[in-house]
Amino acid sequence: MIWNVPNTLTWLRIAAIPLIVLLFYMPYSWAHPAAGLLFAAAGVTDSLDGYFARRLGQISRLGAFLDPVADKLIVAVALVLLVSRDQHAVIVLTAAIIIGREIAISALREWMAEIGERRKVAVSQLGKYKTILQIVGLSMMLYQHAIFGLPIYAIGVWLTVVAALATLVSMVAYLRAAWPDLRR
Repeated sequence: MIWNVPNTLTWLRIAAIPLIVLLFYMPYSWAHPAAGLLFAAAGVTDSLDGYFARRLGQISRLGAFLDPVADKLIVAVALVLLVSRDQHAVIVLTAAIIIGREIAISALREWMAEIGERRKVAVSQLGKYKTILQIVGLSMMLYQHAIFGLPIYAIGVWLTVVAALATLVSMVAYLRAAWPDLRR
């Protein structure tokens, strides 16, 4: 089913991407906070779609394909937006690490599935924590404005840097799990 509850949430996450881009470039004081809040809401749908798929028995091949694609698209777009406005080395390097890791692990998972060993590189608990750090950190960076004197952008940068480090650790774990198959 294309339009069951979990797939609809995933489609909404994809539909949010151009809205986030539009908000990010709008010249209004409320636009960046709106972009950050929309990104955060899209991040919440990431956990809800999986929950509803299992709870309602609506797990589908389309959903299994679409969910990680939506996740990677929205994170990559957010990182590109942020790098377009802030080219400090830490921002660029963090974006390169996160996007590069996602491409590498996606390719690894596809190859492992092709040889019948997909379960060896299934999403780990560390991968889930990494996703939470990314969503919160990127939401704060997109939001940009201080709240009650707290430097939201700077906090977001540090959370996203920690997420990038977690992506490297999880990538090493996935590569170690796949290494015997890669060596053959």
